[in-house]
Amino acid sequence: MEALVTASIAAITGMAFLTNRLHTRIDRLTNRVDTVELRVATDYVTKQDLSQIMERMESHLIRIEEKMDKISVNCKSL
Repeated sequence: MEALVTASIAAITGMAFLTNRLHTRIDRLTNRVDTVELRVATDYVTKQDLSQIMERMESHLIRIEEKMDKISVNCKSL
């Protein structure tokens, strides 16, 4: 009977220990996710800002292409 009580107490203690470790890991993971969410929320770019940036890049690329076309035409005429 004493062995059964001792084994039961050991099993309950072991389960409590494992449950505690699991909750500790979940808390750490939650903190890491919260940190990432905060970083993303402070550093993200809105759709409108991205659209403006892409328009500027496209206009620069068009200007570069036009200059390259002019150079190409001038080289062919030589």
